[in-house]
Amino acid sequence: MQVEGSSAIVVGGTGGLGQATVRRLHAAGAKVVIADVNDEKGKELEEELGVRYVNTDAGDEDSVSAAIAEAQSLAPLRISVDCHGGPAGGGRLVGKDGSAMPLEAFTKTIQSYLTSTFNVMRLAAAAIAQQDPFDEEGSRGVIINTASIAGYEGQIGQLPYAAAKGGVIGMTLVAARDLSPLGIRVNTIAPGTILTPAYGKAGDQLEAYWGPQVPHPKRMGRPNEYATLVASIVENDYLNGEVIRLDGALRFPPK
Repeated sequence: MQVEGSSAIVVGGTGGLGQATVRRLHAAGAKVVIADVNDEKGKELEEELGVRYVNTDAGDEDSVSAAIAEAQSLAPLRISVDCHGGPAGGGRLVGKDGSAMPLEAFTKTIQSYLTSTFNVMRLAAAAIAQQDPFDEEGSRGVIINTASIAGYEGQIGQLPYAAAKGGVIGMTLVAARDLSPLGIRVNTIAPGTILTPAYGKAGDQLEAYWGPQVPHPKRMGRPNEYATLVASIVENDYLNGEVIRLDGALRFPPK
């Protein structure tokens, strides 16, 4: 798939993973729309790179549709990357005081990470399906979602987050099968521990804790490694229906 001459939407494009992805796709020649809620960072990137920023709530249909329309105005939409963040509500299923986890702690996290991912995916798929195929095989584009290795081996206290990311993992193959007649591929990246600027000064402590636990290389992941994998997925037309772990062979312990 040729990135140059296509438009791409990056939901969560002002975050660590998102910024790296925006830069990578922009450098490859895509017309990129950053869809996020951080206006300050979004406008800074817009001015620096010449990309577009649209304030976007990933869970809101009209908001996501507006960002997609902006991308379609630039070039045929063929790439959707969703790496938005949100509140990772947690706690044990039954607390030390004997009380059950509040239902809201679960439903908020599911809404943020799973329902919103589905919302972006369905709207992006419908828009990509409107484009003319770019090859003789009927290919139209690719959707890349973001899960977490917590979706496989969530830690104690991560039940809502693990359930949400496990749901993103579970949607991948089904969505790829659903969209195959339209020539749209669907893949998911499941990162391990990625050191992003959002951690600030706490990043050194996290690196010291997680780095030694990663088999190789013994460090946390880097945002540009996520972006490199995005680019590889976009360019490889035979990669479809896959969840790819990006974790240095790390497996989360119980806690």
